Amino acid sequence: MGELSFPVVAVSVCSDPAIRGVILFYWHSMQLRTWQQEIIDNFPSILKQHRRFILKAPTGAGKTVLASEIVERFYKNKKIVVLCHRLVLLEQLEKALSKQHSVRKLTVSDKGPAFDGYDILLSTNMRAKEVLADAIPKADLIIIDEAHRVSPNGTGYKRIIDDFETRGKKDARFMGLTASPERRTGDQRDQLHLAFDAIIDCANINDLIAEGVLVQPVYRPHFVHDLELGHIDISSGDFPVAKLAPAIIKSSMIDYALWSYNEERLKLDKPVSAWFCADVSVAEATLEAIRHYGIEAAIVTAQTPIKERMKLLARHEKGEVEAMVSVGVLSEGWDNPFCNIIVHLRPTLSKVLWGQSVGRGLRSAPGKEQCVVIDVSSNWTTFGPVEDLEWSLWSHRRSYMQFMNRFNWIGVQQDGEESGDIYLLCKNELPNKMRCSHVYRKNAYENDTCPVCGTYAATDIYKEQKLDATLNESGLHRLFLERVPKVFEEMDLSVWNKMGGMAWKSANANEQVFLAFCMAFQSVSAEPTQTESDYWDVALAAEAKIRGYLVENKVQVVKQPEFDLSLIADGMLAGRKIRTVQAHYGISLCGTEFQTHTLDESERKYQKAIRVAERLAVIGCSVQDNLPYFNAADHLASL
Repeated sequence: MGELSFPVVAVSVCSDPAIRGVILFYWHSMQLRTWQQEIIDNFPSILKQHRRFILKAPTGAGKTVLASEIVERFYKNKKIVVLCHRLVLLEQLEKALSKQHSVRKLTVSDKGPAFDGYDILLSTNMRAKEVLADAIPKADLIIIDEAHRVSPNGTGYKRIIDDFETRGKKDARFMGLTASPERRTGDQRDQLHLAFDAIIDCANINDLIAEGVLVQPVYRPHFVHDLELGHIDISSGDFPVAKLAPAIIKSSMIDYALWSYNEERLKLDKPVSAWFCADVSVAEATLEAIRHYGIEAAIVTAQTPIKERMKLLARHEKGEVEAMVSVGVLSEGWDNPFCNIIVHLRPTLSKVLWGQSVGRGLRSAPGKEQCVVIDVSSNWTTFGPVEDLEWSLWSHRRSYMQFMNRFNWIGVQQDGEESGDIYLLCKNELPNKMRCSHVYRKNAYENDTCPVCGTYAATDIYKEQKLDATLNESGLHRLFLERVPKVFEEMDLSVWNKMGGMAWKSANANEQVFLAFCMAFQSVSAEPTQTESDYWDVALAAEAKIRGYLVENKVQVVKQPEFDLSLIADGMLAGRKIRTVQAHYGISLCGTEFQTHTLDESERKYQKAIRVAERLAVIGCSVQDNLPYFNAADHLASL
């Protein structure tokens, strides 16, 4: 009977229903991982606190198992809608949930009343709209798989969210599942916070590695010098594949990937790899290059028929196909625990895409101790290790711009202090005439020699790329905490407290950014927040208050192309960009807060104020504001 023999035999020989229930309860408990059991134990309190929430856990952690257990424990025989955006995910969910529940997977042409002869309705958000419209008001629980795909302003999910809010049961819940609760959009009407009011952080990658649920990623990043991305228009929020693909093929990216892969595969008894490509042309070129070395490889894309795709993926899982080259189909809903090498050939400005794809190689399997991540797309140096990624429910319209710097994460690590991690770029020329270009941490290897080519021909990335050309947040943080109290002590508040109107009226665009930060520091709550959602509720309340003040006083804040931290530092130092009136008035606001708050409270206010100032800078402010949390016309009408 395999692994289910104990409960099957125990239940079959036991005539007492209560004892049978206890046996099944403890059997299910035995199967749950630590983090899953903790969520189950805390789920009643989660339901009391939140109506619309996301359960966040890494790829491979077992979110679908958790969802099934939640249904079994808390929604037995109740009406449930499960939505996802891709057919392959529907197939997986149907297989998982049908083991214990009465499930119906909607087809495009389905009609009639919802929940007729079944308890769980499975669908994409665009199928059988009439049935879905009937189901939402009846549902006790709505589950959204891959919840980062929810578009509160999109035609499909907006209809569902609106129906839930206006016609849903009062005690119904809207629950999302995802490893990456963030949307890559600057549209303030399309933020995840408008669909969900909380993120429940269930588990992190490092904890699951320690428990043996996931394996350790081992990164092998190479910087491809001849990949030219600077000329590509990214106003859409990412590199358009029509422009990106030719740049990749023209560069030596595929050559770097193959050179690195051929070295790493020899270290494994049975290499099984997944290759993530930008488009079909890159995938086909990559496939040809892999097969040139006599490696069994195949390709899957969104156009590959599902049956053919499933056959290829089954052969890949068995090890019959060593290298699976993909375009847009493996980053979600694909699980091959035996995959032990990830090759990333898709430069992106989306840490969601980076995190999802690398996470596909971290599932544990017998004999698998780690997963090698070969990155030739600069995503590791841009975003950092996937186990350290941070997520946000809100993003401003140009939040992706920081990732145009292909060494963004490297720069964040090095803030000028001795404790900062320094990263080196190997420039050794290889026999094949390519530069090694491996990126590695200083002091991690003997004599700082490159772990790939064994030589020392490296440069300090931070210094060479001049990543410290603009002040980073860590430097500004130190300056702010040291400078404000010192200057404030010498100020005549009877003068500066009256200068607010003049400071704002005469402020130029740079000075508006500085004043926005100071006003945000004054306005935002110092209370600790327990969730990401609570954090943004507090921050956006302060932002709305500032916007109200500005529109009341007919002050228009001009949109900035990006948020420049050095403007805030300049005001603190009475520098060249922020004039005396604006600098001193701003410091007077901040200094007063220091007097009435502890250092910990001031720290919390500072962190939120930076985010508020960033949003005001890149979104701007005017009487035309029509944001989910502030409508200028309504505000003025209420005065």
